[in-house]
Amino acid sequence: MSADLLATVESAAASGKLTGDSPQNIRTWLQQDSLRPWRSRLEQLIRNQDWTALDAMFWTAIPFGTGGRRGPMGEMGPATINDRTIAESTHGMAVYLRSTGCSSGSVVIACDTRNNSPRFSRIAACVFAAHGLKVFLFESHRATPVLSFAVRHLGCSIGVMISASHNPPADNGFKAYWSNGGQVIPPHDKGIIREVERANEIPAADFEQALQAGSITIIGREIDQAYTAAVAALSASSCRNIPAVFTPLHGVGETSIFAVLKTAGFTSVDIFEPHRAADGNFPNVPQHLPNPENLAVFDPVVHWVEQTGHPAELILASDPDADRLGVMFRAADGHFRSLSGNQVGALLTDYLLRKRKAAGRFSPSDYIVETLVTTPLTRAVANLHGARCFHELLVGFKYIAQVIEDQGPEHFVFGTEESIGFLAGNYCRDKDASVCALFILELAAELKAAGRTLQDQLDDLHRSCGYHCEGQVSIYCEGPTGKAKIDGLMQTLRSSPPQSMGSISFSEVVDYSTGKRTSLPAGTPLTPSSGPRGDLLIYHSDPTPPIRIQIAARPSGTEPKIKFYFFCQSDLENNTLEAARTAGDNALEDARKALKAWATEKLGE
Repeated sequence: MSADLLATVESAAASGKLTGDSPQNIRTWLQQDSLRPWRSRLEQLIRNQDWTALDAMFWTAIPFGTGGRRGPMGEMGPATINDRTIAESTHGMAVYLRSTGCSSGSVVIACDTRNNSPRFSRIAACVFAAHGLKVFLFESHRATPVLSFAVRHLGCSIGVMISASHNPPADNGFKAYWSNGGQVIPPHDKGIIREVERANEIPAADFEQALQAGSITIIGREIDQAYTAAVAALSASSCRNIPAVFTPLHGVGETSIFAVLKTAGFTSVDIFEPHRAADGNFPNVPQHLPNPENLAVFDPVVHWVEQTGHPAELILASDPDADRLGVMFRAADGHFRSLSGNQVGALLTDYLLRKRKAAGRFSPSDYIVETLVTTPLTRAVANLHGARCFHELLVGFKYIAQVIEDQGPEHFVFGTEESIGFLAGNYCRDKDASVCALFILELAAELKAAGRTLQDQLDDLHRSCGYHCEGQVSIYCEGPTGKAKIDGLMQTLRSSPPQSMGSISFSEVVDYSTGKRTSLPAGTPLTPSSGPRGDLLIYHSDPTPPIRIQIAARPSGTEPKIKFYFFCQSDLENNTLEAARTAGDNALEDARKALKAWATEKLGE
């Protein structure tokens, strides 16, 4: 390496062609011996002055967020998912595990259908084997909840899932799991990150030699059968007469969700063939974005159902690693309508608690778990049934898993989050689209037998608990300057809190990073929050009926955006459901429009 290259890098940084941590990170990759395999290509990019590509690969280091480490794939550099960042993540986990007193241990690894996922899973297997861990590696793609199940079933110390969930085709990621089958939480996450940052020389075993030596074992069918049986055993109804269509969006859902539904006896559920093939490019998904929260993914399925006359009454869609499920149902007018994650969660909370009572298994100790950005309707439904509800949780299903560990699984009924993640039972510790598919089909089949729909049931919950509606706004700030913009917007929300949004005036704001509660508009300190600590703000409107609104703000842990969550409750006192619905929907939309305008103005300053 010549001094000329370093001087060229410094000159590019001085002229603004390299941003963020790019200059420092490039220097490290030029000088550190353990990064020799990439040096020739890096030097070539510098000589060609390809600063755009270099900045994209080196401007930061991908952090561990709410769902692990996730980002765009690239040739090299700490800002992309590549052979080195996967190896570093693996090495960090292995070293940290040893620091906890585990001198040997075991690990199970799975991957989804994304491009490079099999390669990355083998790299992880070889690094873990070199660290002396017994490695169980799935023979082919599997669902994230199957990985969580396998950690528990095999008694492993840790687990790894190679996946970027619902992200675009260019992305991949590394999800880290602890011995309980849940994603790592403090202090483990911080310990792993510390070791990842220290990574230099990383040992790696030869894959074929490790197989022959037995330090890497290929697994598959036995785990699949045990997992499928565990989920199907949770069935709460014998009703099966409900035609439906399921799309895995080119992901792994057929190996888990469809297998569970077949085992449970749902014979009238068909797979949407154009989305069936495992393909990390997601070729037949609109815009190649396999996110079931994006209703556009349902368009090809709805069109096919209408063109063929398929009798489907539900359409189900799972993301590529099959841990989240989107739901559409055929309404009374014959058209398909979507159910949000909040609505599905409330419906299944009610369904499972009713089933417990009918079976004589209900206890006041039974509990539901949701996060701070999930609908208050779920909590109201739990209260309606006399069950407990834990809701003071940060975003991330790992915190729901921790509550199950702390409270015990005996009285755990259901875990739900707004981003279409759900869990029941004791077989794993991460969200699972399979168990949601099982329950939503059972509920729909029972309602159909009674001449009712999911909308009818949701309306009943609103009559009992008040009309609830929810919405989101995501503000994307991509690229090297994106994080600074997001941080700046969060700081503005803290230091100069808006007094209102649209027609709604705020009475207080809670800052969960410090626990500080502040009255609005006076700015008077209130009794601090005893809730969890994290980068989250929640604004509350006047609690006096008839309409109450909460707006939560947080930076995404896995994508370059800040997310705003809207929750509105409209009381039915002296009102019909339709009147309450109209009032609530209008107030929510007014607040959404005002928030977008406010954010646009602040980012433009």
